[in-house]
Amino acid sequence: MKILITTECYRPIINGVVTSVVNLQSELERNGHEVRILTLSPNGHSFVQDGITYIGSVKALYPGVRTALRVHRRELQPLLDWQPDVVHSQCEFSTFRMARYIAGTLQIPIVHTYHTVYEDYTHYFSPSRTWGRAAVAWFSRNTLKRVQCVVAPTEKVHSLLTGYGVPGDIQVVPTGVDLEQFRAELPPERRLLLRKNLGLTEKDLVLVSVGRLAKEKNLEEILRFTSECRYPGLKLLIVGDGPHRHALERYAAELGLGDRVVFAGMVQPGEVADYYRLGELFVSASNSETQGLTYIEAMASGLPVLCRRDDCLKGVVDTGVNGWQYESFEQFEEALASACRDSGLLAELGRNARRTALERYSSSAFAASAEQLYARAVAAYSPQPSRLFLPAATKAAIK
Repeated sequence: MKILITTECYRPIINGVVTSVVNLQSELERNGHEVRILTLSPNGHSFVQDGITYIGSVKALYPGVRTALRVHRRELQPLLDWQPDVVHSQCEFSTFRMARYIAGTLQIPIVHTYHTVYEDYTHYFSPSRTWGRAAVAWFSRNTLKRVQCVVAPTEKVHSLLTGYGVPGDIQVVPTGVDLEQFRAELPPERRLLLRKNLGLTEKDLVLVSVGRLAKEKNLEEILRFTSECRYPGLKLLIVGDGPHRHALERYAAELGLGDRVVFAGMVQPGEVADYYRLGELFVSASNSETQGLTYIEAMASGLPVLCRRDDCLKGVVDTGVNGWQYESFEQFEEALASACRDSGLLAELGRNARRTALERYSSSAFAASAEQLYARAVAAYSPQPSRLFLPAATKAAIK
């Protein structure tokens, strides 16, 4: 099968969508499918490199995000000539318009994954959360009515889309993660060296946060809770970078955290697994996740999770089994106290966390589910008359 994946961002950018796309592409190709990627260029120039079509783009409203101002039909012609069987779109904006153009021209189905809970980002364009939610609901309904199947990474997203009144087929398929690098043990000497370089000792109890530093990740809460917990040797290691980093550093200074918090910055993808294993607990206060791939990576690394309660984590983080979900500082502190006083419990939860991740969230299982959705979408697809203007050469190619 020929599968075109469209996405606003791709490597070397590191985020949950890119991780999902890269893992899916790798598994599909391993299973014998032809896969091509359509994404946005980091500048205004369009080009093709290593089988990836990059479309010229400009900066958008949200920090670090780009958009294309038109469909770029001429640049898309090679993909039309390739004639994919299905388009799997990953974003709802400029590359989605291109996905619609390609699918409409070739009369093929679109399968779409809804990755982002936009309600948690409305502060970027609306002072009113109510108005912002209504705008997101309208946008989601009108966008997704044009696709054959919607993939929701979790029941949380499925419920959200149903609440928006999104029509059609919505399937829950957990995003797969390539967990191989997270399974290997970190050599003791490298762990000791990395912790030393970051100002961490072997006596420290290290909380690890991994991810993009953005306002909606709610890291202020983790910083505040860390400052209020007075356990000896408690340290917070924040791995990642983003537009909110300077504000977080200022807030940490205001809280008097001093050397109790370490901002490690961005690390290479191949080293991320090592940084998870520098800690004893993975922490997050985000409620903006659709699935939370960093939770799964942490668990595969053998870290119990201490996180704010979220519907996307149902069946993922079980309190007292592989971590804790909290709703208040008191619950956060109680979980931390359990971790501090009982290293045996911490080790048991770590083993359970790794088992949960490896059994439920492999990238191979994700690809197998995607293949079934593609086959079903192609079989059920009924071509509709296209309103798009088709060049004569394209019409002839289709025939």
